[in-house]
Amino acid sequence: MNFKQSFRLAIKSLKTSKMRSFLTMLGIIIGVASVIILVSLMNGLSQDMTSSFESMGTNTLTVNVMGRGTNRTLSVEEVETLVEENPEYLDQYSPRVTASVTAKYDVNSVSTTVIGVNEFYDDMQSVAVTEGRFIQYIDTLRRLKVCVIGAYEAQELFEGADPIGETVKLNGSSYKVVGLLEETADSEEGSDDDVIYVPYTAATRLADNARISSYYLTAVDTDEIETSKTVIENMMYSVFEDENAYRVTSMSEMIEAVNEMTSSMALVLVGIAGISLVVGGIGIMNIMLVSVTERTREIGIRKSLGAKRKDIMRQFIIEAATTSSAGGIIGIIFGIGAAYAAGVIMDMTVVPSWNAVAIAFSVSVGIGIVFGYFPANKAAKMNPIDALRYD
Repeated sequence: MNFKQSFRLAIKSLKTSKMRSFLTMLGIIIGVASVIILVSLMNGLSQDMTSSFESMGTNTLTVNVMGRGTNRTLSVEEVETLVEENPEYLDQYSPRVTASVTAKYDVNSVSTTVIGVNEFYDDMQSVAVTEGRFIQYIDTLRRLKVCVIGAYEAQELFEGADPIGETVKLNGSSYKVVGLLEETADSEEGSDDDVIYVPYTAATRLADNARISSYYLTAVDTDEIETSKTVIENMMYSVFEDENAYRVTSMSEMIEAVNEMTSSMALVLVGIAGISLVVGGIGIMNIMLVSVTERTREIGIRKSLGAKRKDIMRQFIIEAATTSSAGGIIGIIFGIGAAYAAGVIMDMTVVPSWNAVAIAFSVSVGIGIVFGYFPANKAAKMNPIDALRYD
């Protein structure tokens, strides 16, 4: 009996007992589907996080100043001088001061985050204003109490009315609204639309801290990002003389870290889901053992007609592999569909990995062969006389 005949016989065996065949495949279906769902969601999560970092600019460098227990700190003037003295490496800069505040207008109020920046920040971080303007140099120089509000604040405080020119109170201090940000996250609380920008010179008062410990700088060339980072680190060391007093990070480093983290998580989750494939393989082996017992007389007849040991073994291994392959195909279809459904429910990007699909299918076939070997070997070793006597 050649491969084609063995395969046809395997298909016929599956069709004979559809429910038992389905239950036999169930472990494989669940295992393959689980692998595809988890990998697709993890790929989507990685892509979302990478896009989020990329939107902040892959040429952006972040400087965080921790200090070294003294009054020595980094001034805005020093950062500005650094940028001016290194035009071939550095382009723009902005201090970044954050504060949690309560914003009020008339009888409406929201708890939100204020970010203090300068006039370069909107260009550095691709912040778009739909009405009015962004923070300007004169605002930071004169410490003007002006603000640019997000779509969430506009919705909650002004209820659809034009906010430009109106006055809101931030922790009791009056600020004039000079700009409205473009909606990017459906105006949801805690999203990118839930933010208020003010001049950094005014934000230090809202934060009750005159020190500025965070700066954003942009590199002229993304290919020279490491050189730009070194330039900043050298200046920081000359100021603090202690590498533990500051940290300089690039967005590209953060993206790499995120990708490594999600890849590690995906491997762990796939390993856990892979247990289902092993369980499915055990189920195939059990059913194949039952099938061998039920077909003892058939095996005896085939052997008495001249079938060799390798023919019997090949028949049952192909049958086991066909069963697991069918389960793998169903699992792939179900897994991709379930992944997209989960993405819609959780509002996540779903990115199916065709490599994961190919690997999951290959593993399912391999499991069928491995776990089908013992029942096939048992069938091949049967004595034809004993098999013909079996009732």
